[in-house]
Amino acid sequence: MRIAVAGGTGLLGALVVAELARQGDDPVVLARSRGVDLTDGTGLAAALDGVDAVVDVANVTTASRRRSVAFFTAATTQLLAAAARAGAGHVVTASIVGADTVDFGYYLGKRRQEELLAAGPVPWTLLRATQFHELAGQLVDRSPRPLVVVPRMASRPVAAAEVAAHLVELAHGAPQGVAQPIAGPEDHDMVDLVRRLLRATGQRRLVVPVRLPGRVGAAMTGGALVPAEPYVHGRRTYSEHLETVARSS
Repeated sequence: MRIAVAGGTGLLGALVVAELARQGDDPVVLARSRGVDLTDGTGLAAALDGVDAVVDVANVTTASRRRSVAFFTAATTQLLAAAARAGAGHVVTASIVGADTVDFGYYLGKRRQEELLAAGPVPWTLLRATQFHELAGQLVDRSPRPLVVVPRMASRPVAAAEVAAHLVELAHGAPQGVAQPIAGPEDHDMVDLVRRLLRATGQRRLVVPVRLPGRVGAAMTGGALVPAEPYVHGRRTYSEHLETVARSS
């Protein structure tokens, strides 16, 4: 199959592209570095020519409601319209467990994306995933030394590679609407994950736990980011992830 991957150069997108290639598909990367701008539609028509399906894992790094909503509104609107014109028969979009209920700024953009997908012109599948194992490292990288600011949240973190493989499986199948979410095998607190990562990589940083205020903070610490059964169970543990990270550090 010829399958386009929106955000195909990011963490999850690159894994989706690699999995498609491994399975013998023809992946098409939609990214600014490949001449495609999702927010204004530049390059989309040519890139989507002849595609059978689209996997949308495009992302923006922000906690701002305004920026998140603006990005996902523009990118999703352009992508769905272009996919419909190209005759794509299926759009598979990755979202986050809790994005439909927790009013965190970034999640509100993902919620808008979900709404546009459901109302859009192309048959669709939505996969919500929990936080990736890789999020702990991203929080470390984004924080100014010697601190690491970590939001308190309860999660069942999942390997990004397992999410990528499941997205490819969904893209090969018929549109499902809202699919069962995917989560990892173990319950963790994000603060503990960051501390374990720092120990595994020999970094001396001061971890600063932050509970977000109000209902958002209560939801994040109270399990709103953890799916109820039934959901797809990832197998890779965080300890296994840390072993890989430690070997490469």
